Amino acid sequence: QVQLVESGGGLVQAGGSLRLSCVASGSISSIDQMAWYRQIPGQQRELVASITTSITSGGRTYYSDAVKGRFTISRDIDKNTVYLQMSSLNVEDTAVYYCYAQSTYRGDYGRGTQVTVSS
Repeated sequence: QVQLVESGGGLVQAGGSLRLSCVASGSISSIDQMAWYRQIPGQQRELVASITTSITSGGRTYYSDAVKGRFTISRDIDKNTVYLQMSSLNVEDTAVYYCYAQSTYRGDYGRGTQVTVSS
């Protein structure tokens, strides 16, 4: 099992930036891919960005159309940490952001961090 702890959420004005961090612990060697999801109350959780995490994978990334060009996902293998740099934030980005780790046989979510963008 993998444990995930997110940090970096908060309140920011529209047009501003935030960087989210996710530290993984536990069965880290089994992780194939990590991602950030977000969820607005009453809506389904949606994939924001993902990155492959094995040393040989080259850190391939994916972004949803909603964040492409504004958000950047990155990884620090030595620190077991994945980041989500968010820029040009708008009110539609307000949500709880969850870190996710996909391992060989299971997926795990963190508890989430709230991001609120004010107009």
